[in-house]
Amino acid sequence: MADKITAVKGMNDLLPDVTAQWRTIEESARDTLTHFGFGEVRTPVLEKTALFVRGVGEATDIVGKEMYTFEDGKAEGRAGTLVSLRPEGTAPAVRAAIEHNQLAQGALVRWFYLGPMFRRERQQRGRYRQFFQVGAEIYGAATPQADAELIDAAHAFLSRLDLGELTLEINSLGDANCRPRYVEALIAALKSHAADLCAECQRRLETNPLRVLDCKSAQCQAVTQSVPTIDGFLCEPCRDHFDRVRSLLDALAIPYVVNPRIVRGLDYYTRTVFEFVSRETGEGALGSQSTVCAGGRYDCLIESLGGPATPAVGFAAGLDRLALLAARNAKPAPGPDLFIVPMGESAIAQALQLAAALRRQGIWVDQDLRGGGLKSQMRRADKVGARFVLVLGDSELASGKASLKQMATGEARDVALDPEAIAAAM
Repeated sequence: MADKITAVKGMNDLLPDVTAQWRTIEESARDTLTHFGFGEVRTPVLEKTALFVRGVGEATDIVGKEMYTFEDGKAEGRAGTLVSLRPEGTAPAVRAAIEHNQLAQGALVRWFYLGPMFRRERQQRGRYRQFFQVGAEIYGAATPQADAELIDAAHAFLSRLDLGELTLEINSLGDANCRPRYVEALIAALKSHAADLCAECQRRLETNPLRVLDCKSAQCQAVTQSVPTIDGFLCEPCRDHFDRVRSLLDALAIPYVVNPRIVRGLDYYTRTVFEFVSRETGEGALGSQSTVCAGGRYDCLIESLGGPATPAVGFAAGLDRLALLAARNAKPAPGPDLFIVPMGESAIAQALQLAAALRRQGIWVDQDLRGGGLKSQMRRADKVGARFVLVLGDSELASGKASLKQMATGEARDVALDPEAIAAAM
């Protein structure tokens, strides 16, 4: 017997016992975002590496350590193109908007996406190397109203799911006018405690100092408790923008907490950033990977990727983490509407015909394709949670009627062997 082949580490199979729940989450996202005016965009899983180097940032952990990158189309005497599996969804969506001329002057674009992303990182609960995101982007609106409406869309989507306690945390990262002064002050404060930082944050201190604030290490969190926060460095336009976002969230009755240490892990964010964080504890909780949805404003990204200067704001939510939280309170998946039990060769043909006709009416019909005796097939019907069972044998075929049994109550009634009659009796 040959050795079995297993999945690549960090690439998870989603089996039917969980995909039903995933579909519920995905359908909730599609329905909610459609009602907010977002249209669905689907971009390739494979993009040119340069897109993420320029968009996400060369100094970020994603680009520096986590991307799956290879050379495509290399031939003798000719270099290939560096391509990467997409590690996030915003940069590909922006590339598509630019490439397909969606950003004409004055245009307001609302897009959402659903699909797999890839990062080569240490696997833990809620963090996988292939993971799935739903994201939403608004291009063309610089107003605080756009930030508030996007957060409202995320809040509306998450509120449809049974996720337990979530907290919205918000912050402002300022812009190119005020953030450099803060970064300078932050570096000065961190350098005096550099020896107390973890090895990774000592590296970040030179390449991406804001990310030190986001470190989950206890030793780094202790250091950052005493460093300056960005709220004291915001310029007047950034402060006014943030105050207006908060006012609009108050008007929408969306509770939030200002967390001056939210920085996000991507270089393109400016001004508003936010996270929805799970506060659930105990069995099934997410632990350190507690952020389920995050985003913010990125007014410079589109221009940096070759498009027109266009303000933008967006979010992404991790479906893997949402599914883990939703599973804590998930109800058993419903079973088929009808289970047909054919007894004998003649009954098998009749069962297939009835099942085919009922399925075309939107009724979920199941049967045991292995055959077997009456008791074994009835056990199967009970195991899959069928609402009704219809037994077909020679006598039923001869009379043109069969007994339709409701499994929950045991009540049975005779029905004609006609799809319309069976559907009406259920």
